[in-house]
Amino acid sequence: MSSLADWLRARSDEQLVALLRARPDLATPPPADTSVLATRVGVRSSVARACEDLDSFTLATLEALVLLDADDAPVPLDAVTELLGRDVTVERARRSVAQLRDLALTWGEDSELAVAPAAREALPTFPAGLGRAADHLTGAAAKAALAELDKEERRLVDKLAGGAPIGRTKDAAKQVPLEQATNPVQRLLAKGLLLRRDAETVELPRQLALAVRGDRPMGAVEPDEPVPDLTGTDQSTVDKTAGGEALELLRHVEGLLNTWGEEPPDVLRSGGVGVRDLRRTAKAIDVDENRLGLLVELATAANLLASSDGAAPQWVPTIESDTWLAAPPEQRWATLAQAWLDLPRLPGLIGARDEKDRLLNPLSEDLRRPLAPKDRRRILDYLDELPGGYGARPDDVAAVLGWRAPRRGGRLRDDLVRWTLAEATTLGIVALHAMTTAGRVLLADGSAEAARQLALALPEPLDHVLVQADLTVVAPGRLEPELAIEMKLVADVESAGSATVYRISDGSIRRALDTGYTADDLHALFRTRSRTPVPQSLTYLIDDVARRHGLLRAGTAAAFLRCDDPLLLAEILAKPETEELELRRIAPTVLVSPLPLADVVAELRAAGFAPVAEGPDGNVLDLRESGRRVRGKSRPAQPAAIAAPSEEQLGELVAHLRAGDRAGAARRGSTVRPERGRPSAEATLQLLRDAAQQRRSVWLGFVDTHGVRSQRVVRPVSVGGGILQGFDPSSEELGNFPLHRIMSVALVED
Repeated sequence: MSSLADWLRARSDEQLVALLRARPDLATPPPADTSVLATRVGVRSSVARACEDLDSFTLATLEALVLLDADDAPVPLDAVTELLGRDVTVERARRSVAQLRDLALTWGEDSELAVAPAAREALPTFPAGLGRAADHLTGAAAKAALAELDKEERRLVDKLAGGAPIGRTKDAAKQVPLEQATNPVQRLLAKGLLLRRDAETVELPRQLALAVRGDRPMGAVEPDEPVPDLTGTDQSTVDKTAGGEALELLRHVEGLLNTWGEEPPDVLRSGGVGVRDLRRTAKAIDVDENRLGLLVELATAANLLASSDGAAPQWVPTIESDTWLAAPPEQRWATLAQAWLDLPRLPGLIGARDEKDRLLNPLSEDLRRPLAPKDRRRILDYLDELPGGYGARPDDVAAVLGWRAPRRGGRLRDDLVRWTLAEATTLGIVALHAMTTAGRVLLADGSAEAARQLALALPEPLDHVLVQADLTVVAPGRLEPELAIEMKLVADVESAGSATVYRISDGSIRRALDTGYTADDLHALFRTRSRTPVPQSLTYLIDDVARRHGLLRAGTAAAFLRCDDPLLLAEILAKPETEELELRRIAPTVLVSPLPLADVVAELRAAGFAPVAEGPDGNVLDLRESGRRVRGKSRPAQPAAIAAPSEEQLGELVAHLRAGDRAGAARRGSTVRPERGRPSAEATLQLLRDAAQQRRSVWLGFVDTHGVRSQRVVRPVSVGGGILQGFDPSSEELGNFPLHRIMSVALVED
């Protein structure tokens, strides 16, 4: 049988490109020839990485090859099919082997299939739950011994044959004769039907497990993907439901920003937000703590929240949050949806405990998972495969994805599916278990086009409200932006949902008057915007509050001057040099200024006065500037994502491999070899010129711009200016080779 390197050389260029595309780690750095590629194909870490994308049945096929010791000697496809069980046809096994062959995890014809030794290391210790084979036991002897077991012995053997083949027991400490055995473990050990691994561990021989399993040697093997029970709904219904969820999400995020803008929580020493702050915020915006954790993660990922600087940092809204609040709903949703899709964290872990039994809080570093965006897209991509309006429940999705990639996700694999679908539903990317139109566009085209699709699903904004006699105002749907702003100003939200109920009170009317509204403005607002008659009680309330509003005036001042001598203050006011201070007398002995205290003191001293600054307690204040301080701690730079090689780059890499193979196979004649690291420049030039004149090919040891050493066969055309120009004999493509990168040269023998 041919070696892996020979088999790879026999593959077509298209097949090698497909291999490098499926296993990109093989191409970095570019291999010099096929022998180097074959070595990388068999590296344990690369094999394990390739197994991550294998489906359940293909992985079982690889396990069958390892169980048949295909890493030692080739095995036929028929033997693999037989080991996979009676439910598997030869054609189905052949398709699975073809997938493994495309990934170079197996090679050879169907009559001689081989795998790399690293495959055994990359698979579980007990493939298909089968232990080691016992040297003293044959298949026929195992079946005969199985028929003679008593009830207790058979129960123990069945248990070990159905799961892991090892068990822990104190009865393995010593071997006792069969006639002295007092329990099933001792009897099976004495009969040689259990293998003793150590003083507390026994192992079921593979032959006995195969005898128990019968015509399903590898247990329950699923040749085909599970078929879930799909849910069917009209796509427009899905989109409208998602639109309502999106509006609810935006309302809660807005409430979060307003709440933390007024009373920001402290940043915990370990990062994140404290439990007390979460409970206070959840009560303020009327959401449960699990939803609040997701809101906090979303707002921070979208750069709407950030930690402040200083000795006591807090979580506060950012400048970008003001722009976000002013944007249309669909654009605000798109910002949050894209942030969630790219979020390298797992909000679903919030509330769980780590290995040290510490609570995992929102925004803590323990939630960081770099592979979360990839897993999130993989889950949504499955729903995206389904027809419009059709969806699947989380457990069914978990079953399908578990079959497609059983080695992905680890112990949280099924939880990741449930968390992702729940979060996607909260965001309006998924509704009624199905992908929304906006969600599909988000996956394919990004947030800009997705925002336009969501806008089509949102209900038309209303230009009216319903004022009730009990001083409540009902908004039966989404309000126009201008009307929504006015209602939040003149009333407080009492309950929210598909219809929002506002409550008008003395405080809310006063709040509107404080912003510049007059009583006439408020009367006009309710008269023109309400579809119901304005109750007399509301008219009286507005007039009563407006009549008392503004009788007492309050202002601001950044600095004041006080002096027991009114004449001195009058002199200061009369001085032209103090006009820029904008001083104003509010009492015979008090002047105020809107400028900072330090500026006022400096200007007065420049004008010839001798003021003294005082603090809030009346004591003298030192206004000298202190030295600037900065924190020495810096945030580590995020590593840039490595772009996957393009088809053109992969084609060039395969061409490079072929050139390396030809160079390795070429017979060499006259040679210029390096004496101390590199060949003589004079000898190299002479050999290359002779080759160009005689139209002979040369073998080059060449180092490219990435520092990768390779071998090339070239037919020189010209040598000059530090460049060798030559043709590749197979492709007849002209290339340039800098002379300073040539490490060795030899003529190719005819």
